[in-house]
Amino acid sequence: MCGISGLWLYKGNNADDLESKVRKMSCAIKHRGPDEEGIWINPSLGIGLGHTRLAVIDLSKEGNQPMLSQSNRYLIVFNGEIYNHQEIRIDLEAQKKLTFPWRGESDTETLVNAIEAWGIENTLRRCKGMFAFGVFDREKKTLQLARDRFGEKPLYWGEIKGQGIAFASEISAIRAIPEFCNSINEEAVASYKHLGFIPAPQSIYKGIQQLLPGYLLTIEANKLISSYPQSHDLFCWWDTELEALSASKKANNLCFSSYNEGLIALKSSLSEAVKLQSIADVPIGSFLSGGIDSSLITALLQENTKGNVRTFTIGFPDEPLFDEAPFAYAIAKHLGTDHTEVSLTASDATSLIPSLPLIYSEPFADSSQLPTHLLCREARRSGLTVALTGDGGDELFGGYNRHILAPQLQRRLRFAPAPLRNLFKRLLENFPYRLLGMSSDGLAQQKRQKLAFLLTAADSLEDMYAVLLQSCSLTEIDKTFLAPFPNAASAEEKLMLADMLNYLPFDILVKVDRAAMAVGLETRAPFLYPSVAESAWHLTLDYKVRKNNKKFIGKWALRELLKVYLPVKLFERPKAGFAMPIGNWLKGPLNNWANDLLDPCLVKKHGWFNSHEVNKLWKEHKNGNYDHIQRLWPILMAHAWLEEWR
Repeated sequence: MCGISGLWLYKGNNADDLESKVRKMSCAIKHRGPDEEGIWINPSLGIGLGHTRLAVIDLSKEGNQPMLSQSNRYLIVFNGEIYNHQEIRIDLEAQKKLTFPWRGESDTETLVNAIEAWGIENTLRRCKGMFAFGVFDREKKTLQLARDRFGEKPLYWGEIKGQGIAFASEISAIRAIPEFCNSINEEAVASYKHLGFIPAPQSIYKGIQQLLPGYLLTIEANKLISSYPQSHDLFCWWDTELEALSASKKANNLCFSSYNEGLIALKSSLSEAVKLQSIADVPIGSFLSGGIDSSLITALLQENTKGNVRTFTIGFPDEPLFDEAPFAYAIAKHLGTDHTEVSLTASDATSLIPSLPLIYSEPFADSSQLPTHLLCREARRSGLTVALTGDGGDELFGGYNRHILAPQLQRRLRFAPAPLRNLFKRLLENFPYRLLGMSSDGLAQQKRQKLAFLLTAADSLEDMYAVLLQSCSLTEIDKTFLAPFPNAASAEEKLMLADMLNYLPFDILVKVDRAAMAVGLETRAPFLYPSVAESAWHLTLDYKVRKNNKKFIGKWALRELLKVYLPVKLFERPKAGFAMPIGNWLKGPLNNWANDLLDPCLVKKHGWFNSHEVNKLWKEHKNGNYDHIQRLWPILMAHAWLEEWR
């Protein structure tokens, strides 16, 4: 796992100046690769590539980058892991595509030589992994940037006004270029205000984009100066929606003789993914939340590991309502792992919060970013370099409450008169929850606020999904910030696929990548191994969502697999997610921090939010009648970022 960066100037530059700029870019993302740093420049072309390395496979100098292909034609900077790279090596050898012996054992060497042998598009389709890379063809003088299928690894690129093209793993590297002066992208601000994150291809700066998952970008030297932005070509080498719909159409034709046969096929692909992702030349473990996804991944990892797997979980000792650590401990004890519980208190949060704008170099507002970063930091400090996660399980197997409840709500309410729905909405919005006899805890209040807005959107499942993803704004429905709504067979599958295209790549994977790489920790997600995703899409809906004791539950197939390793009582409980008691902390230990960032003068200074509305939300939250953390956290994170970077 690494940090990559590059700069291609419109005009040639002297070697020292070009190297200095590329080195500044690399230094800005040194946390992603603390083990080695490499720079390559060509002053006559004005191009330079930088790489910071976290050594995971082949710890020798033979794995250092930038790396040349065997003929020296291609030069690559690569971030990620190609899990099937040994298989690719065997194919290259069998086809006699190599003219020199292998220098080392790294997957980077495998990748760059596969590109030389097969071409980049064919190589991308063969690679099973998580990655973002830049490869320069020294013969054709073209730069190509590529990103993995699901967006596990980040890649930003774009024009530095009047200077040239830059790319990097994080936007902080591009911002480190001395001439950087790009203005704020107002469209990205609007996206952030609705979602709490900035979806690709947008970035917070004009002229800078995120490369979409599954895309390949080609920039040609002879077009670079005269025709930007027409100097580049975008090619979609992997379309998640198309692949998912194609696989799901085959689901009814696979002819499993029984449900058990389908489970065996899923178990086989998931076991293969865990085995391949457990290969590393450094210490490896797993994150264990106590939920179904992480428990199953941990069980499979332990099954294929000699000795005890190291597991880590986060706990909230001062907030029992949010604390799932006891569940994780019971599961770890049953599986026999070497378990570590990391506690997060309000005092810890106070010390961590100032670092968030640095870790997330764009505005980002998922409150679980705090415990995620703390968990990664403590795992790294304890000697871990690689951690397996359960990310992707919810999106593939119907794990979010919205996958089940939204279709049910829409079926029941879409024919209800609008005035009646609006009446219930106003009732839920305008009365203090305690006066309605409802639970007053923060989690319950947030859910009821969302439900109130959902009532007005029940005419359309697409509108309901837009509401479910909206974070700060709860006054209007806006779908312009999301990928087009997929056309899957069932309402449940539409929502699951919509999350694969929106929430997973631009919230969940961003959160985990930045939180982990800030401390040089690599995370791997076996559920996002291509054959696992394909297996999930091949299964019919009743493998994912099924009625049990008059109640619909998600992730049925994963629950059945987990029963082999754990007693049902250890994992069958309501889904809590990675919830944070941040709403309570804002009223207490974090009150001064929040007061400063929500000060009316500061709100007016930055101008992203309405000062009167922010003040109203903050007062209502502090007096305890309402829990507005879902709307306040994006404002706080935006102002924290603006204070750091503007």
